[in-house]
Amino acid sequence: MDLKYLVREPANITPETQLLILLHGYGSNEEDLFSFVPTLPEDWIIVSFRAPRTTEYGGYSWYDIDLMNVENRIDVPQAQESLAAILESILTITNNYGLTENETHLAGFSQGGILAYALALNNPELFSKIACMSCYTEDKLLENIVKEKKKLERLRFFVSHGTDDAVIPLEWGRKAAELLYDLSCYFSFREYMSGHGVNQKNYMDLMDFFKK
Repeated sequence: MDLKYLVREPANITPETQLLILLHGYGSNEEDLFSFVPTLPEDWIIVSFRAPRTTEYGGYSWYDIDLMNVENRIDVPQAQESLAAILESILTITNNYGLTENETHLAGFSQGGILAYALALNNPELFSKIACMSCYTEDKLLENIVKEKKKLERLRFFVSHGTDDAVIPLEWGRKAAELLYDLSCYFSFREYMSGHGVNQKNYMDLMDFFKK
């Protein structure tokens, strides 16, 4: 599965050039989080993927969801297919740019954040900084979760959630932070006076996280 994407290349690319992968939410597209580019580090490669599936209301999704089905809220095979496609695309991009000594980061919003959790916790050796916004950890995508402290301690998580989120409850975001705590991961968890979105303070804190 070939994923379409937008890319911002820095002026100079070396084997150490850092790579940031952006994963949008359900019903959105690759242009959404790509709007962050002007305030992200100028010497990074920024790649924003477009999810492979279309939704009936327009936009794209990483997998189908059924909010009325509590037991099977997400289409797990589709989600796993998307995770595999993202990993394959990251490896292809890394090889194409000759990034042999770099760090790779993730930033995901909502459905994209759910996948960012799964990517990082299942493959901690591949990633460094992970931003998970307005989302939660989906147990059905964490069956291969790595529980070795030595492998997880290199990860740094930024977790944010709106206090008035009507799409993904704040409590779900808190439970995700509790999982990170139980795994002894390094993370910051922040709540903002907002709905299902990224307000200005959230955005500024996210930029600080990536620039540190």
